[in-house]
Amino acid sequence: MKRILSIIISILSFTAVLAQRQNVECEDTCSHIHGIDLSHYQGNVFWEAVGQANVSYVYLKATEGGDRIDDKYKQNIDLAHQYGLKVGSYHFYRPKINQQTQLDNFMAQCRPGDQDLIPMVDVETRSGLSVEDFRDSLFTFLHLMEQAYKQKPLIYTGANFYDANLLGQLGDYKVMIAQYTAREPVLKDDLDFIIWQYTGKGRLNGINGHVDKSRFMGTHKLREIRFRHK
Repeated sequence: MKRILSIIISILSFTAVLAQRQNVECEDTCSHIHGIDLSHYQGNVFWEAVGQANVSYVYLKATEGGDRIDDKYKQNIDLAHQYGLKVGSYHFYRPKINQQTQLDNFMAQCRPGDQDLIPMVDVETRSGLSVEDFRDSLFTFLHLMEQAYKQKPLIYTGANFYDANLLGQLGDYKVMIAQYTAREPVLKDDLDFIIWQYTGKGRLNGINGHVDKSRFMGTHKLREIRFRHK
């Protein structure tokens, strides 16, 4: 009986250690500059806890397409600032929707005075357009955004999407690349992207469920994406 009890205790101890290891996140074990991005999908966030984590920056979804507004954006940006986080805002780009309409939607939410970081454009779909038409659509929007905010936006896209649709096109932009693998992304044109979103299933105190996590690459620093105020 004692032997059986000893075995059970050993199994429980091993399970507890394994659970602790599974809860260890990248930002707990390395010195990279880490950040997160989130939207209404995370629900209500306990920002006081997030502010105490090893998180240097936050990108919040503001808008999508021509008329969609993230209903947690205003609450999230106010509270993130309150707890000392550096915050930026992003727009999910829809290539078939008029570019000026999309910019107007974003600018109605993304006020320069609220921004610590340059705006980010989330580019994940061609919406059925050819590669050439998609590029024309996207760069029209990027130029409009640059004129409006007096600085180039940060571009977010996936590694595979970049290689298939944007290869060699983003050399003048700062880029965040998403690739959910243990190895760092290597793009076909060796683009020197500055941020790697390495997981879509991160965990963080103060946030229910999963959250996207990212980190700066190599010697790149947070100052590279600081919003330049007039």
